[in-house]
Amino acid sequence: MTPQVDLGPDTPGGELPKGQGGGSASPPSANPPYAELCVTSNFTFLTGASHPEELVTRAAELGLVAIAITDRNSLAGVVRAYSALKELARMRTEAQTATGQDGPKIRSQQVTNPSSRQTVPHFSGDTDAPTLTDAPLPKLIAGARLVLTDSAVEWLALPTDLPAWSRLTRLLSIGKRRAPKGECHLQRADLLDWGQGMILIALPPDPLEQSKPTRADLLAVVRRFPGQCFLGAAPRYDGRDQARLDRLALLAQGANLPMVAVGDVLMHRSARRPLADVLTCLRMGCTIDNIGTQRLANGERRLKSGAEMARLFHRHPAALRRTVEIADRCAFRLNDLRYQYPDEAQNGEPAQDRLERLTREGLLWRYPAGPPPKIIHRVEKELTLIREVEYAPYFLTVHDIVQFARSKGILCQGRGSAANSVVCYLLGVTEVPPESITLIFERFISKERGEPPDIDVDFEHERREEVIQWIYDRYGRERAGLTAVVIHFRSRAAIREVGKVMGLSQDVIARLSGQIWGWSSAAPNEDRMRDAGLDPSDNRMILAAKLIAEIIGFPRHLSQHVGGFVITHGRLDELCPIENAAMEDRTIIEWDKDDIDALGMLKVDILALGMLTAIRKAFTLLADHRGQRLTLANVPPEDPPIYDMLCRADAIGVFQVESRAQLNFLPRMRPRKFYDLVCEVAIVRPGPIQGGMVHPFINRRMGREPVEDLGPALMEVLARTYGVPLFQEQAMQIAVVAAGFTPSEADRLRRSLATFKRMGTIGGFRDRFVSGMLARGYDADFATRCFAQIEGFGSYGFPESHAASFARLVYISAWLKCHHQAVFTCALLNSQPMGFYAPAQLVRDARDHGVEVRPISVNHSLWDCTLETRPDGGLALRLGFRQIKGLREEDAGWIVAARGNGYPDVESLWRRAGVHPDTLERLAEGDAFAALNLSRRDALWAAKALKAPAPLPLFGPDGEGGTERAVTLPQMTLGQEVIEDYLSLRLSLRAHPMELLRPRLPESLPHNRLSQAKGRVTVTGLVITRQRPGTAAGVIFLTLEDETGAANIIVWKQVYETFRKAVIAGRLVRVTGRVQRDGPTTHLIAEIVEDVSPLLATLGRPVIIDANDGRADEVKRPVISRGKTAAHHPREQAKKLFPSRDFH
Repeated sequence: MTPQVDLGPDTPGGELPKGQGGGSASPPSANPPYAELCVTSNFTFLTGASHPEELVTRAAELGLVAIAITDRNSLAGVVRAYSALKELARMRTEAQTATGQDGPKIRSQQVTNPSSRQTVPHFSGDTDAPTLTDAPLPKLIAGARLVLTDSAVEWLALPTDLPAWSRLTRLLSIGKRRAPKGECHLQRADLLDWGQGMILIALPPDPLEQSKPTRADLLAVVRRFPGQCFLGAAPRYDGRDQARLDRLALLAQGANLPMVAVGDVLMHRSARRPLADVLTCLRMGCTIDNIGTQRLANGERRLKSGAEMARLFHRHPAALRRTVEIADRCAFRLNDLRYQYPDEAQNGEPAQDRLERLTREGLLWRYPAGPPPKIIHRVEKELTLIREVEYAPYFLTVHDIVQFARSKGILCQGRGSAANSVVCYLLGVTEVPPESITLIFERFISKERGEPPDIDVDFEHERREEVIQWIYDRYGRERAGLTAVVIHFRSRAAIREVGKVMGLSQDVIARLSGQIWGWSSAAPNEDRMRDAGLDPSDNRMILAAKLIAEIIGFPRHLSQHVGGFVITHGRLDELCPIENAAMEDRTIIEWDKDDIDALGMLKVDILALGMLTAIRKAFTLLADHRGQRLTLANVPPEDPPIYDMLCRADAIGVFQVESRAQLNFLPRMRPRKFYDLVCEVAIVRPGPIQGGMVHPFINRRMGREPVEDLGPALMEVLARTYGVPLFQEQAMQIAVVAAGFTPSEADRLRRSLATFKRMGTIGGFRDRFVSGMLARGYDADFATRCFAQIEGFGSYGFPESHAASFARLVYISAWLKCHHQAVFTCALLNSQPMGFYAPAQLVRDARDHGVEVRPISVNHSLWDCTLETRPDGGLALRLGFRQIKGLREEDAGWIVAARGNGYPDVESLWRRAGVHPDTLERLAEGDAFAALNLSRRDALWAAKALKAPAPLPLFGPDGEGGTERAVTLPQMTLGQEVIEDYLSLRLSLRAHPMELLRPRLPESLPHNRLSQAKGRVTVTGLVITRQRPGTAAGVIFLTLEDETGAANIIVWKQVYETFRKAVIAGRLVRVTGRVQRDGPTTHLIAEIVEDVSPLLATLGRPVIIDANDGRADEVKRPVISRGKTAAHHPREQAKKLFPSRDFH
């Protein structure tokens, strides 16, 4: 059965011009075989107008024999096309097109909420169900369009076998490594060196318009690769195509190049033509009104069927036939790639033997008194499985990386499922004792699964670069590379870019994009347009909204993964192209983590964690000031005062439990032992929340409801969590003990949970699970409820092993805060930016705990914050120069080095340290000269005098000028001092802004009186955090701060829509609402939200500061220049003075 050719929606006006493939669509029987060999996807950034998935699906609908994805000097999009083709094959095999299922997902258009890990409904990546027939699916040819710097001829390079693919990837790597990020500089000589084994199709300039001859370029390549070269003939649809094809045929004959038909495709359907023009405007830097001849004349650069191409090439039928012949010669498939991991043998010792030796040594140092028999049994079981699946090299790679980090004093800790492995514990990769959690090694390695384990290692975020460069040095640039991340257009960028192309003014674009809050949202609806002062019924605005919606999800450029390394035994650049990253000394491959997963390539995650940096700095401070030598392994365990502190929700700065939701949950959870922290980390997550597990767990823990007796088998699994499954491992154990799954089947169930919405794989598991429980005597309703809870993990189930790794850091950071608050705060400040709270909140919390915080001083401060011994033996925290905006670390180093016994005045600092006068101004603005009895204004006056030009002789001291009288500057008010503190330091030790504004806000209740308040009250405060969790059904959580403490505000969706601007943009907010209590936790349910940020400008003189350009959730932090004269609205000033930290 041949496919139906559906051309209706593609043809503007219903049909094509006569002679250009026009007329009615041919019947299916007249559809000759055709392979499209020249297709540009949207991975030729700002050029292609369709996703690879769309192109492959459309090729299947049109019944094409093959489709070649040939992006400009790139192979970035081919794996997505490969995955889409596999998905189409699966759908056909399972005959699911008849059930109306969607087509392959477009991965670029899937927007995932980073909190809930769920796909956002209007950005799901869904495509329409393809109209597939029984005809074979098209063959995918992975190739590239080579654009050379020294030739006008472009070449389609289609590898015919695996060696040719390797040569193509090395050729592209050479061009990319010699060029800046995102570019590829290739020359004809490179093609001549590396083109062996590829089909090379020349794409010369238009022969009807070109002035420069191209025959010499063609002949050079043809003579080098006889039998491999062809001349591509692409119609231009301008009424001259037959003459053009005739001219190309003559050129082909003269150069001895067989002519082949190509469509030079830019889009899968002609409806994408407007978007293609928008992309052209973005590429050219023009608007749609002055695009000129760069505009596409029609929508014909779309995928066409064989029938349409036969009409276009009716005088050159051999050109059509050759497309199929070329497709047959291209035997390479992406699944031919064979990835080989490095061997990791050392000094002649095989990898497995080395792993077993290191594991035995680990038993000795982890268990000095001898390991328990259970551990020995587990070790033997794991080592046997590792030997069978040959994963010893992978464990050794991670071990060697961790050993290097430890040799340099870099704190690191394995996380993810690695804590399920005793071997990882004995190798020192993870610090979670196997006795503290339920181990399921099948969660980590499964023989049936046939894929490598998942070991993520966290390193200090400030020193991870040392580890990354060590990996490059050890394996070489040609064997190791970071995976890519595809940066896509999201709503705010789409509005800005399309708005500029459509001719919208900057202020309108700023108003539209400023209404987008968070990581993404839909294209602006009619209400948003009206808010921005636009007419939603205007035709241009309707088109702009449509184009914004279309471009969302389009790839924009490649960036680098946070730490995912691909390491190979052979050359990595023979598997995929390697290019330079924007960061110096970093190289990345062209594929992202989903691409390498699809191809079975292995990734080692070298991740950064700010809390590890803070803990290491805290350990160093403790060693220096208290003589305590601590490591991650020897912090005193199970210390009751720590749990008392956490039960009071006194956890600002503590890892993982400092968020709004966690602070509210801690008093109800009341943790008393380490395993409680494991549960605490895991439970405030989307999986347990959506699975309905939170309330049963906490009610049973608090004794409000009894623990349901599930029978001895299930209670052994769930007893520690009160009969409620919280972890992925428990879901797997339930399947094993209650439903009769084997461990490997249970692992497949876990994996299917993450993809069941797309792949439809969960149905078979549900039937098997429920019937298995029924066969073992469980009630049908209970079996259904069990599976429903397990389904809750589908979006984001937390592994117990991962929670345990994080809980270790929760406990250690809480121990530091509880016993050494000054040390803890100093380490956190020196590790910024990180965490949930800004330095102002961390300093305030330290002062609330009795820590003396001393101001920045040119005679006492270093770059980092430091600790100074008080007369009573306690430690005071001295703020460091790093807190001053715009001050460079290098300048701070010179100031400290030249300080000696101190600086008596501003000029002596300038002369001795040799810093620029601008640095003196930054110091004066930060009030760093206060220790010299110089006020902020006096110091700034003295600093500016050093920049003043020398006086003319007539007016100097030796002329008529005489000596100037000393200037007495007026003292600044407290309000002005606070404003300047926040401008320069982002915090103030003098007063809280609300303390000064309190007399003007008599109706506002101080936050420390909220716990006794009832009914309807009004509070006012600075917004320090905003949260919009993906699991909260649109609810916004605000944290307001005044001089007495913090207030928790809940803004329901309806209230948010009413007071949207105040909620997302306000820095000083007045909220009226009703008090709600849940145990020890007090909330205010907002009814009215007012932005009173202009009051902040009344604290001191107006602050001259850049506008926020409409980004409500992004805060720029420029160096403040006092020299500007343009005034701005006080609300814009407030955004800069008191920035919030927003989490979406």
